[in-house]
Amino acid sequence: MFTIPLAIAPIFVLIATGYGLRRAGLPSAEFWNLNDRLVYLVLMPAIFFDSISTADLGAAALGGFSALLYAGFFVGIIAGLSGAGLMRHHGRAAGSSLVQGAGRFNTFIALAVAGALYGPEGLELAILGAAILVPVVNLTVVTTLVLMLPQERGTGIGGQITATLKNLAKNPLILSIAAALAWNLAGLPRVPVFHDSLEILGQAALPIMLLCVGANLKLRGLSAEAGPLFLAAIAKLGLFPAAIMGLALILDVPPLQAQIALTFGALPTGVAAYTLARQMGGDAPLMAAMITVQTLLSFATMQLWLSLGERVFGL
Repeated sequence: MFTIPLAIAPIFVLIATGYGLRRAGLPSAEFWNLNDRLVYLVLMPAIFFDSISTADLGAAALGGFSALLYAGFFVGIIAGLSGAGLMRHHGRAAGSSLVQGAGRFNTFIALAVAGALYGPEGLELAILGAAILVPVVNLTVVTTLVLMLPQERGTGIGGQITATLKNLAKNPLILSIAAALAWNLAGLPRVPVFHDSLEILGQAALPIMLLCVGANLKLRGLSAEAGPLFLAAIAKLGLFPAAIMGLALILDVPPLQAQIALTFGALPTGVAAYTLARQMGGDAPLMAAMITVQTLLSFATMQLWLSLGERVFGL
């Protein structure tokens, strides 16, 4: 009964450590900003390419796995849009942040939890899950925000969507996933030194990413209305995983695939949502509050969902 809490606890200890180090000014604010870029530009692309390019994509049917991930994500997005409609008096900027808070997820924590609980096989499935979700999530969320916030941008919906698509085409995560899939489908072999170097970078990635997650949390001066925070948390930490679990039982998805999909469902919203809110005219302070609150809550809710999943799926 203590396997999941003991496996998850070190992950949240690293997150708390990252928070404490940044608030203490160690090493410096500039260091953490550069570390964020290192994770985004180098470490995440490295772990994605190394795993996806060498994975046996035909070893297990991933159709059901993909269906679970997309079902949970779109349930979260629809719930976020519904919540934004109910809270129109908060404004469109707050509504757009509510959508992100309900549908996005923290990939860094997903990889760490999957590896800690289910070993290399679980980590590989989580990386494949991220590859399945990341392009669709980015395109869906950004397009939704463009449609919700056209006046704030002042460039017209068509122009903003075009600019957004150009930015997505340069996204290092999406580029690494596309390159890895092309490598894999072309039947190219694992290359000594090249893949070994990527593997070493991947081993360094997870602890650094978790420290960066903590460094980006904002507890000081945390202020936001309870309504949007509550709705986003219910959608992301409740409806998202519930949709995955329900569909997994209907589709009879293999147990480990179902559990890794449920892990994505149980994640707090991702830190990248804050940057997107700030860039596109969303409510960035509200987004920061959602990220922080959900990350703190997920330490408890994730244990509940994953424990339930292991019983239901027979792991």
